[in-house]
Amino acid sequence: MKAIEILGLKKSYEKTLALNGVNLSIKEGEFFGLLGPNGAGKTTTINILTGLVFREEGSTLVFGKDTVKDFRFTRSKIGIAAQELSVDWFFSIEKLLYFQAGYYGLSKKVAKKRIEDLLIRLDLQKKKDSRLRQLSGGMKRRFQLAKALVHDPDIIILDEPTAGVDVELRRSLWKYLKDLHATGKTILLTTHYIEEAEKLCENVAIIDEGKILKEGSPKKLTQELGSSGITIHLNENKQNLNTVLADYSFTLDQNRLHFSVKDSDLAIPKIIQTLSNNNITIQSVEATSSSLEDVFLDLTGKNINK
Repeated sequence: MKAIEILGLKKSYEKTLALNGVNLSIKEGEFFGLLGPNGAGKTTTINILTGLVFREEGSTLVFGKDTVKDFRFTRSKIGIAAQELSVDWFFSIEKLLYFQAGYYGLSKKVAKKRIEDLLIRLDLQKKKDSRLRQLSGGMKRRFQLAKALVHDPDIIILDEPTAGVDVELRRSLWKYLKDLHATGKTILLTTHYIEEAEKLCENVAIIDEGKILKEGSPKKLTQELGSSGITIHLNENKQNLNTVLADYSFTLDQNRLHFSVKDSDLAIPKIIQTLSNNNITIQSVEATSSSLEDVFLDLTGKNINK
């Protein structure tokens, strides 16, 4: 079943076209990444999906229900950890989580158990009586995640959840998100961190200037659009390499052969076999693979962090 379906979504802010016909389909239980630089349309997309921004054209569905016509149902299914904090700064974070639970109709008994578990799991229990202004940036990120999870939603939407946090916290949050996904949660993650998308997401969509440029698994995208490098060091330079390797495109620098291929795992055994059959001795083999960053650069012509 499709947890999220977005069709022909368009949105403008005055004369700026933020979204230009976005189409996305996310299966129930999928970990999906929306990958793009700042200003690409990621936040606008999820804000429309969660009812924070009005769409101009297109449709947005959650478990088959329209997010405008059936907003009570669709919003009950989603928990969102937004980039910006939008809470009352005068209450403790524990009290704020109780307020959030109340918005979704949770009884005090159920809310108490959920909140206690989340405070422990996100290492916030020692800060439960603190106000937001007393928390570090990393702690605020954890609170945002706890707030999104307090009503145990089927879909979790995370808008740049690790932006600005240290490496240790980032990896801790990655582990927690993996654990959540393992329980069957559908997760939609927006990020401009390539490593985050590669490590967490089953599928990603690359968005830039309000358009989806490409969609697929990180491995599929790098295989289709990227290229891998193979460097083979020979014991000596052979004069007949152009004939022996006529089926391959390569460059030769002294005793080093360099190949650009789509899939190094498939190409390496074939190249080694060809060289061995022609009595060409290999000293060493090195392989490098394309990343999603290479794919993004090829698709957009720019670095994702610009």
